[in-house]
Amino acid sequence: MLEKTIIFSDGSSRGNPGPGGWGAVISENGNVIELGGGEKHTTNNKMELLGAINALQKIKDDTKEIIVYTDSSYVIHGITKWVYGWQKNNWMTSQKESVSNQDLWKLLIKASKGKKITWAHVAGHAGVEGNERCDVIATSYADGEKINLFKGKLSDYEYDLSDTVGNSVKVLKKSKNKSLAYSYLSLVNGKFTIDKTWAECEKRVKGVKGHVKFKKAISPEDENEIMKEWGIK
Repeated sequence: MLEKTIIFSDGSSRGNPGPGGWGAVISENGNVIELGGGEKHTTNNKMELLGAINALQKIKDDTKEIIVYTDSSYVIHGITKWVYGWQKNNWMTSQKESVSNQDLWKLLIKASKGKKITWAHVAGHAGVEGNERCDVIATSYADGEKINLFKGKLSDYEYDLSDTVGNSVKVLKKSKNKSLAYSYLSLVNGKFTIDKTWAECEKRVKGVKGHVKFKKAISPEDENEIMKEWGIK
């Protein structure tokens, strides 16, 4: 059983402001649950905050370490640095202006209270499947598209979270995600493709309904291992 709870969260808006959505993936105690929601008129920052808020509100076990992965520097800097000054200054910025989204920041503080949380930045659109899945959920809600949200065992989850779960999370993230990509593999409704760039792979997988897998390979050997894992070889 995993000793850590893993959260990926993301937000998106079509226009800023405009229609928006948020998405989250939670891996805890061998189970995975996906969350998502949207608003008709919102901002990207609000959706990024709501992704993290809704995920943390779902966590009831305060004894385990929680790692929250987000590609939003706004969320990470805000919750780890800026909120302390804002609270001290009665939610006013150094420019003597009212803090934007303070209602959501207060909800995030409340959702974080008593929990052992590590906030980790992950590069967006870099082939990290947890982050990419959250982006698909968020953009689907922003676009008003129906999407099936997963709830079940980690072993049945079609997206690979292996690089970011377990006790060696920091070592694994550093060694794999910072490596240059050799190729990007995708399996979309049974059709297997190898692309040399993430942009090509992203076009195949983003927003596609059905059974979708994608993963970055960092060497020919890694590429072969992924293919074997997926039953291609």
